[in-house]
Amino acid sequence: MEYSCRVIGVARTPFTDPAATPIQAAFSTARGAVEVFPEYRDGLSMLVGFSHILLIYRFHRAAAEELAERPLIDGAEPHGIFATRHFNRPNRLGISVVRLTGIEGGSITIEGVDLLDGTPILDIKPYIPAFDCIESANSGWVTPQHVERIQRQSALFRSG
Repeated sequence: MEYSCRVIGVARTPFTDPAATPIQAAFSTARGAVEVFPEYRDGLSMLVGFSHILLIYRFHRAAAEELAERPLIDGAEPHGIFATRHFNRPNRLGISVVRLTGIEGGSITIEGVDLLDGTPILDIKPYIPAFDCIESANSGWVTPQHVERIQRQSALFRSG
């Protein structure tokens, strides 16, 4: 069974090289924008009061669709693709939580960008802490050391 999706907008970011793009939005301070196409702009009504939004997008430059990949934060051995955030996945769908810093017309300015310039945006949802943050959640194979490694890499990326 297949479903189609319409692109509702496009991300504008400073990143054109996948190797120089932050791995997770949570550790990025980069700024960018989402240009929402005119026919979808009415959907932005009432979004301005939220501090963060969820972007659902297509990894348009992913090389393949795989069922196992070496995670970007722990390249030791391949993991099942559904246990990773790797971009080479079936349907090539990604999500990012970014800070909403403004809306002007059909342009949403954002911070914490981890998308390549030109990334097709499929949907935008408000981040609602009561719904989207589960304090008792477990992180599986992702250890605090993995998170620290990404934070260090992000700090190096920001400084130079």
